Amino acid sequence: MRVALEEARRAASRDEVPIGAVVMHDGAVVARAHNETVARRDPTAHAELLAVQRALQHLRTDRLTDCALYVTLEPCAQCAGAIVLAKLGRLVFGAYDDKAGMCGSVGDVVRHPRLNHRVEVIGGVLADECGEVLQGFFRARR
Repeated sequence: MRVALEEARRAASRDEVPIGAVVMHDGAVVARAHNETVARRDPTAHAELLAVQRALQHLRTDRLTDCALYVTLEPCAQCAGAIVLAKLGRLVFGAYDDKAGMCGSVGDVVRHPRLNHRVEVIGGVLADECGEVLQGFFRARR
């Protein structure tokens, strides 16, 4: 999660919403990313999606069943869907998102019983620190 926090801070320094994500495989970082929605002018360029895409390319596969995704904020519907489609084994997130979180807060896409893959989820890891990065970013913008 510390590496994901580094990515979130990198996003903030680039005036992006500070969310960072890291994909781990066999104890090593295989992909890392932060939000790039502003730089790419693409509302879908979320940290999780970019990290998953990079991990798939790096590992030359279409499935991440032996991988864990660490992200500083509970994923939204788009990212939760990508996590399921990539068949990620584990999701670890920091702060809960009571407005858009789809991994337990608003809904639970990644563990929906009708889908063909369910992800192990661990939420609230370094939640205060992850939340403070986001709150500080938005506080500075007001």
